[in-house]
Amino acid sequence: MTDRKDIDLATLRARLEERRAEILAHSSHSEDYRKPVELDQQAVGRLSRMDALQNQEMHLEQERRRAAELDRIEKTFKRMEEDEYGYCHNCGEPIDKKRLEFDPTTPLCIDCADRATHA
Repeated sequence: MTDRKDIDLATLRARLEERRAEILAHSSHSEDYRKPVELDQQAVGRLSRMDALQNQEMHLEQERRRAAELDRIEKTFKRMEEDEYGYCHNCGEPIDKKRLEFDPTTPLCIDCADRATHA
């Protein structure tokens, strides 16, 4: 595939690197909240322990979402390095510039994304 001249790769790459740094910072900050909740009935009442378990689950889900976004970012960097960025992963057609500016990690053109959500 040829390089997309209509896309400002440097700006998109900088945005992705900044987002990756934010995700990693949030991930390390919330590490303590994802640790297992200890069963200590003396220190924590039953309702407080249930709240702690619920908070833990919420933080685990947030971490799963962060990991998925990091994966999308890393795959985008790989597509950029291999000169495949900006082209639909399914059909090979160029992805609209505005779509890439909105979500630089999108691997699908609007038509393929629409088909995937309605399949």
